[in-house]
Amino acid sequence: MARKRGGDAAESTSQDWVATLADDVVAKAEPGRTIICASGLSPSGPIHLGNLREVLTPHLVADEIRRRGIPCEHVISWDDFDRYRRVPKGVEGIDDSWAEHIGKPLTAVPAPRGSEHPNWAEHFKAPMIAALDELGVPFRGISQTQMYTSGAYVTQTLLAMRERSRIDAVLGRFRTKKTATAEDEGPDDEAVGSATGEYFPYKPFCSACGKDDTTIVAYDDDSTEMSFTCACGSSETVLLSEFTRGKLVWKVDWPMRWAYEGVDFEPSGVDHSSPGSSYEVGGLLVSEIFGGRQPIGPMYAFVGISGQAKMSSSKGGVPTPSSALEVFEAPLLRWLYARRRPNQAIKVAFDAELSRLYDEWDALARKVAGGTAPPIEALGHARSVATAERSLPTTPQPVSFRTLTSVVDVTTGDPQQLGRILTGLVSSDPEEPVTLDDLRPRLDRAEAWVEHYMPEESHTRLLAAPDAELLASLDDTDRESLRLLLDGLEQDWSLEGLTTLVYGVPKQQAGLPLDTKPTDELKAAQRRFFVLLYRLLVGSETGPRLPTLLLAAGPEAVRRQVASPRE
Repeated sequence: MARKRGGDAAESTSQDWVATLADDVVAKAEPGRTIICASGLSPSGPIHLGNLREVLTPHLVADEIRRRGIPCEHVISWDDFDRYRRVPKGVEGIDDSWAEHIGKPLTAVPAPRGSEHPNWAEHFKAPMIAALDELGVPFRGISQTQMYTSGAYVTQTLLAMRERSRIDAVLGRFRTKKTATAEDEGPDDEAVGSATGEYFPYKPFCSACGKDDTTIVAYDDDSTEMSFTCACGSSETVLLSEFTRGKLVWKVDWPMRWAYEGVDFEPSGVDHSSPGSSYEVGGLLVSEIFGGRQPIGPMYAFVGISGQAKMSSSKGGVPTPSSALEVFEAPLLRWLYARRRPNQAIKVAFDAELSRLYDEWDALARKVAGGTAPPIEALGHARSVATAERSLPTTPQPVSFRTLTSVVDVTTGDPQQLGRILTGLVSSDPEEPVTLDDLRPRLDRAEAWVEHYMPEESHTRLLAAPDAELLASLDDTDRESLRLLLDGLEQDWSLEGLTTLVYGVPKQQAGLPLDTKPTDELKAAQRRFFVLLYRLLVGSETGPRLPTLLLAAGPEAVRRQVASPRE
């Protein structure tokens, strides 16, 4: 019977889901042996943010175990010996001509045009490896191409072929049950029949065309002689004990690897965890055929992108960890995965919601620094900013992401203008002036978001010249409000000072102290004043927060835009 999945039960107030799963893994691991946490990734196309959960879940558990001083290794199996199944959409440097390679191992398919990598698999592995390094994820990579072609799995392959009837019987228990689609389950699912109808858990690649459009026509257990034909018209007879151009089918390959690597923990997605799916079948095969045991394997929910459906790496055009790290600081991206239990869905925002995520992260950091964060939240923060081996880079002066994007947008990223307004963004010691580097890497993320993700209609640009017609039409109330603004403009040229100023002008006009609590009447006067400033500065009735806009524009530009021609 399959064990109850870890992480589904509610954690105590003193530990999070990571610690709960680590407890479970340590308790069930074989004493004296290095604990193995595992992930599997197929470089069939861009490796997306859903795949990242397959990695970060065991990484966080392995990291917790190592923090306890217990030897633990995280292995990532690269399924680069899987068949190339389809030409993904949205991948630059490929066209329909790549369809001729369908059926070959991923490592035998040419990389997209312009790639510096030797084949398709390496092209898509490389950015994921770089992203994992940036995210602080140590691992041992295992190429399935290397494992199969080197003969590492010969013994296991021969065992599976010898026990093919028993394997077929196990699979037969679930054939009447509804299973996930072939697209979700795996590249070859469970199927391989022979010309005579006998089941074989192995797929050879043809030496003539390189594809797996093959059918086994005969196999002898004693000699391991195997004959097969291919759709291309060729036929071969080989000794399976020496043959290395083929692989076990997915539902047999996975439990074989559990036993071979001694995996203690490996999560799987919803598509691999339904009744009759590869996780359930694998749990039987690993013990009944390969003499191993099923690892603890919590089901993890899908990762979505704001406004987009479930991701599929074989279809291309999906956000990847590399693209996410262009706009997410590494600790923030880790936190999105660490704070949710595996069975909870995650939404990764690339739209304006990203600013809110940064605000949440900054608020948590302040609570942690002040010692007021709840224990589980503090744990999530600690797991995000550092691993058992190292701390991740953080921004020395973490200015609000919303503020940074507004400033970058208004200044069009000009370094001199950005440098000019730094003193308004960050309080600093005059003897140790703040530099742009003090705002990195967050500033770089803000610049990337403005360039690649900010909606065109959201960009803010100062008017090239004063709106003379609007200035000439102002009544005395509006003129007075602008005069008060200009009088106080440079008394405190900082974000805080300008905030006090723009909210305070309507209070001054009403003869009220600056610390007056807002009333409905005062709020209406403030809205009128704000709309006037937006119209004079950017030609619209809305825009980024006014203090940020003023700070980014600079006092000279503000005076030019709002000064009345009469003055």
